[in-house]
Amino acid sequence: MPLFDLPIDQLRAYRPDRDEPADFDVFWSRTLAEARELDLEAAFTPYDVPFALVDAYDVAFAGWGGHRISGWFIVPKGADGPLPCVMHYIGYSGGRGFPHDHLTWPAAGYAVFVMETRGHGGASPNHPGATGDPYGDSTPYAPGMMTKGILDPETYYYRRVFTDAVRAVDAAAAHPAVDANLIIASGGSQGGGIAQAVTALHPSIKAALIDVPFLTHYRRAVEITDRDPYQEIVRFLATQRNAADQVFRTLSYFDGVNFAARAQAAALYSVALMDYTCPPSTVFAAYNHWQGPKEITVWPWNQHEGGSGSQREEQLRYLHKLLASG
Repeated sequence: MPLFDLPIDQLRAYRPDRDEPADFDVFWSRTLAEARELDLEAAFTPYDVPFALVDAYDVAFAGWGGHRISGWFIVPKGADGPLPCVMHYIGYSGGRGFPHDHLTWPAAGYAVFVMETRGHGGASPNHPGATGDPYGDSTPYAPGMMTKGILDPETYYYRRVFTDAVRAVDAAAAHPAVDANLIIASGGSQGGGIAQAVTALHPSIKAALIDVPFLTHYRRAVEITDRDPYQEIVRFLATQRNAADQVFRTLSYFDGVNFAARAQAAALYSVALMDYTCPPSTVFAAYNHWQGPKEITVWPWNQHEGGSGSQREEQLRYLHKLLASG
C-alpha cells in the first residue's frame, strides 16, 4: 500500500478542532453513575488448564445494564503481593479467545485482565467469544456494530462497550492480586479506541498502551478510507440520507479525540503510516490532543498490523521503565 495520508511532518503537527457536545462530561458521568448503581458481582472462577507458571481465571462481571461480561484474569503463579494489572481490550470482531493467547504480560510479572467486547467473537474461529449484547434496538443499522443505535447517543452500541470497559477496571481494582494504583489500559485498533476512552473515564488508570486506535476522528476517517469498519457508517448514510447530522452528533460522544483531550495518564501510542483501516491522521489527531505524558512509535512501512510483536516489545520496555520510575 502506498502512503496516502498527510506527510509525517504534518501528521506530527495535526491537531484538529474537536467536535464535542456541550454535555459530553455530563453524559458520561450520568452513564457511569447509572451503571455503578448495580452490583458489580465480579466472579473469578479458576480455569482448569495445565499451566505450570500462571494461574488463570474465567471472569464474569456486570457491565452496562447489569449484562454479564466475560473475560480472563491471569496472574503469575505464586506472585507475592498486589501486582500491576494490564487491562486488555480486544480488536473488532474478536472474542476473548483462550488463556494461552494472553501470556505475555504474566510472563513479564504483571496481572492481565482481558475484557471481551459484547457481541463480538462469533465470526473469529481463532478468538471465539462468550458475551452477547442483550440490548434491543429497533432502528435500522448497517451489518456490523458501528451503526447499532447510532441515531441517539443513549442507544449507541459503544455507550455499552465503554461502560463495560470502565466496570472491568472496577472489577480488576477490587481483586486482591491487583494494585489498584497500577492499572494499565491497553489494546489495538478497537481495543486501542476503548483504551483511550477508559483512560479518560477511570481515575485509576496509571498508563495507556494504545496501538493503531480505531473509534477516533470519525468524520475524517469516513472521508479518507474505504475500509471497514468505518465504511459501515458510510453504507448506513448511503441509505439513511438525511441522518448525517444526527449520526455525527452521536459519534462525537464516543470520539477518541475527545477522550484524549481529557486523559491525564502517561501513554505510549503506535501508528502505521500505510494503515488504511485506521488512517494515520486519525491516530495523530488523538495523540496530539492527549493531555498526559506521551510517546508515539511510528511504523512507516506497515498497514493495520502496525508494529505487532515489535510494538509489544516496545510496550514491555516502556512499562518496565515507567513503573520503575514510580
